[in-house]
Amino acid sequence: MSDPFEPVELHGKCVLIAGGTTGAGYAIARLLAAQGCRVYVCGRDAEDLQRALQSIRDEGGEIHGCNVDLEGSGGIEQLFSDADAWLGGLDIAIMCAGLASHGKLEEMSHEECRRVVKVNLLSVIGCSLEAMRRMAGKRGQIVMIGSLSAEVFDGEAAVYTATKCGVRGFASSLRKEANPAGVRVALIEPGSIGTDMVDESAVEQRRMQEEMKMLRPEDIARSVLHVLIQPPLCDVIQLQVRPHLQLI
Repeated sequence: MSDPFEPVELHGKCVLIAGGTTGAGYAIARLLAAQGCRVYVCGRDAEDLQRALQSIRDEGGEIHGCNVDLEGSGGIEQLFSDADAWLGGLDIAIMCAGLASHGKLEEMSHEECRRVVKVNLLSVIGCSLEAMRRMAGKRGQIVMIGSLSAEVFDGEAAVYTATKCGVRGFASSLRKEANPAGVRVALIEPGSIGTDMVDESAVEQRRMQEEMKMLRPEDIARSVLHVLIQPPLCDVIQLQVRPHLQLI
């Protein structure tokens, strides 16, 4: 058993990242691979997946992945089955797959609403279910990437906000059964991040980052690293990260 007072050593840890090919997920995969983790990622877009894998391999990272859609349980089961075959075990599971959704509710279709809920909430539940089956009694860490939308309730983002509030509640409840089984559960809630999920152009994102009004994906990656290396004695249960000048 690891020393409860010493920081966790990540080198050699087996990591699964749901949604690790773009944005914050890619930044997390890149940072953990640089720490010596064996990283398995998934993505909906095959080109994004191959681009991410090649980029991290070029930097010396040990990484593999698969092209799946986490909207249904079949994609989740395939992800974990494929990861089992390549990783041979699971120490850390990070859930950061998500869809942006903004606009008036009455202008959304029923299908759009369901898709956002399936990807943003049900995939987190499904991936956590599979992770717990592999980690319970063996120790491990589950990290969910939520959103400060669960705190501020943005206008014209009701469905998206509902999913992030659901992730917050799910993490809080799951922790109560996961901790006695030796599994740590953390929730990270970022504010605005410069990714392909926001409306601002790359130039606008850069300007807002320079003005300290928008985070970079790398900021979230460092937050994840902070959570993961805490000694077994110390759980970071919820971490909120916002740009210094974002009004929340």
